[in-house]
Amino acid sequence: MNSLLFALLRALRGHVWLRLLAFAFILSSLGNGLTQVVVFGQLLRWQASPTALTLAWLLATVPGFLGSLIGERLCRTHPPLHLLICCELLGLLALILPLEGLRHHNVPLLLAVQSVEALLAGMSWPALALTFKRGLSAQELPAATAMENLIFASQVLLGMGVGVLLFERVSPLSLLVVDAISFLAASWLLWLTRQRTAIAADDRRPKTQKPLGWASLTLAQKRSLLLLPSLAAVGAPAMALLPALAQQMHPDDTAGLALPLLFSRSLGQLCGPLLLNSRKMPEYVERNRLLLGCLGIFLLAYAIMPMLSGFTAAALGAIFIAHLASNVVFALGTFSVLHQFTEDVVSAASAKAWRWQTLSATLATSITVMLTSQLGAIYTLWCVSFCALLLVGGVLFRYRT
Repeated sequence: MNSLLFALLRALRGHVWLRLLAFAFILSSLGNGLTQVVVFGQLLRWQASPTALTLAWLLATVPGFLGSLIGERLCRTHPPLHLLICCELLGLLALILPLEGLRHHNVPLLLAVQSVEALLAGMSWPALALTFKRGLSAQELPAATAMENLIFASQVLLGMGVGVLLFERVSPLSLLVVDAISFLAASWLLWLTRQRTAIAADDRRPKTQKPLGWASLTLAQKRSLLLLPSLAAVGAPAMALLPALAQQMHPDDTAGLALPLLFSRSLGQLCGPLLLNSRKMPEYVERNRLLLGCLGIFLLAYAIMPMLSGFTAAALGAIFIAHLASNVVFALGTFSVLHQFTEDVVSAASAKAWRWQTLSATLATSITVMLTSQLGAIYTLWCVSFCALLLVGGVLFRYRT
């Protein structure tokens, strides 16, 4: 069996440190998902406007640009696992923001925690890429892609799943306490990972990195850096509009629909890439029809959602299919960066891809925020995302290999 799932299982069986790392990030993602339930659940309870709901998504992406710059620089002078532990502890401190927001009925404080999480995610991304590149062989890189996808999806799959079940039954304060425990447990597991892996010996290497000038990159490297920003341009407006679409579909019970939609979204994110053949990943990256087809399915599923307002199960299925498709592109984008760049520049390349992804998502979401109040959620989706899809098609054919 050559799927990414089996590639990941083989790597986990062969590396103790990878099992510890996986468990740490699953716990951390559980807590982050619970925090998002608290933030979006309270915004919906307080009858926040569609613009405010969309702005929440924007604030959850912009700081990632600065975070990736910080992470790239710190990777030159500090062991990547030290940076990951630091990010977990800073995430623990950031829980003060939603706690105060709940106490004082303060929407900006609730939104601020999204920005802090984005900053820390940007810091951890190059450190995680460097850890995988140093700790795994070239044949095991598809397992790293599967791991990144698992980390990306489990935040909502686990956190949102548990949060959806507990939000109406448990106080938001209790959910934040669980989040704090998850950050502490993840920090401890990452410390154990640091003790068990040979990556620690790499800390004595000279801390130099080659510059990543665009003109010096190969066509394949340029394409690999553009895949994640392309996904962000098409996907960010749709995902930012998801709470507003739920509000439009079920105005009387928005939270009852929005949170299950978020859970279905993450289930699709998890399942899609794991079905890819790990040995054909380099081939998949070069297929423009596959990439554009997945993005087209993603947008089509979002576009038909308002037509399914009376059929909750169908709406959940549409979101599942949308993110089943979009995360195929995400998995290929993350794999391509690890595959195309050598160890001495992979953290810089990963950080650059993250920054471009952040800029792309920020621009698309900013336009979405401005148009939502004028056109409504569904017409904004058509205007922004489908125009972005045409632009992405041009970029992919320009840099086809």
